[in-house]
Amino acid sequence: MPKGMITKELILEVSRSLLREQGWTAITIRTVAAACGVSVGSIYNYFDSKSELVMATVASIWQYLFHTDEDKWKSLCFSDYIVWLFQNIEQRSRTYPGFFAAHPLHFQSEDKEKGRQLMAASQRHIRKQLYDILMQDTAVRPKAFTSQFTAEKFIDLIFSFLLAALLQENYDTSAIIEVIRRILY
Repeated sequence: MPKGMITKELILEVSRSLLREQGWTAITIRTVAAACGVSVGSIYNYFDSKSELVMATVASIWQYLFHTDEDKWKSLCFSDYIVWLFQNIEQRSRTYPGFFAAHPLHFQSEDKEKGRQLMAASQRHIRKQLYDILMQDTAVRPKAFTSQFTAEKFIDLIFSFLLAALLQENYDTSAIIEVIRRILY
């Protein structure tokens, strides 16, 4: 790679590739620099530590797994979107088997709080996306939500189902879709 051609995105792409091919231990400043064909200092221009590199790699994988084409979800009702999302995540998670169960273990102890913050930010983004999709679904019955059972609490429930499915690598949507249909429509 020509000198000066390194970018943060390229570093993360190489880190993800190393994770897929060699596992978590391959994500070090030195191995990523070698795989990128640049000096260690070039990686430090973007990441202050191995921990920061690992956290950024994890965040980029979460983004990859949950990436949604806005045109796709704008045309789906909420229940159809959930089916599509589970199928999409199942297909993409094959690239990173066991990722959801394993990634928290790879944050160094002093960076666990940063890791939690990173995951919280990723989860807020996903919840917001789910909420926006729910709000655009014109088929939702008018009294589906109350002051005690709000759309936000419903999204929290659906997100909990989603996380459990990811941790268990169980992508069968039949039960969650039945719950959604009984509540919303």
